[in-house]
Amino acid sequence: MPRIVRAVTLIWIALYGVAQAEDRPVIIELFTSQGCSSCPPVDAMVAELAKRDDVIPLALHVDYWDYIGWKDVFAQPGFTRRQKAYARAAHTRSIYTPQIVVGGVDHVVGYRPMDVAQLIEAHRDAASPVSLSIVRDGDDVVITANSTETFAEDAVLQVVRYIPERVVDIGRGENAGRTLRYTNIVDAWKAVARWDGAAPLVVTLEADGEHPVVAIVQKSGPGQILAAARVR
Repeated sequence: MPRIVRAVTLIWIALYGVAQAEDRPVIIELFTSQGCSSCPPVDAMVAELAKRDDVIPLALHVDYWDYIGWKDVFAQPGFTRRQKAYARAAHTRSIYTPQIVVGGVDHVVGYRPMDVAQLIEAHRDAASPVSLSIVRDGDDVVITANSTETFAEDAVLQVVRYIPERVVDIGRGENAGRTLRYTNIVDAWKAVARWDGAAPLVVTLEADGEHPVVAIVQKSGPGQILAAARVR
């Protein structure tokens, strides 16, 4: 396939994907801010990725641009801490917005849809010993995880809740005067269990509200995401 055609094809796949079952979804974490003028194109890319079933994009709004003059209404200090933890795991001191982390290990800074497309393909095709499911049971969610191997170091089960979409009028800062649409905005991210994979893990948790909930099994570090599942 000619290089230009392949590049266009990969970008199309990154944004629109292909019809697939949601059995091995790839986690995309976007570290973004309403105070970042470089972020809207990547925010828009995440909105396109959110239409797919084989990708779960999660927007984590950080708070370190709030001083510029606009306080991001979705920002949480915990998301900034998570981004810094990824930086430490990658042996770097620098953090950026926009920054995407694919599958817990691969970092993409800025608007680079072709790179994101290639990483989604790679992570979607990668083998994992973990199978994971999440279902609603009344006001609770029940998460079940199984592994074909025991881990040398405990993995972490995390539960994430997100708001599918919000529109915000930006009053000040680098994006002053713009009306921006945000997608898959994380409003809660909690580690709920450590797991060595030796026996099946079953966790029941209260799920407030009707927003989608995502379960993630991830190596410590934070490191590689071994499995993810979502209930809408």
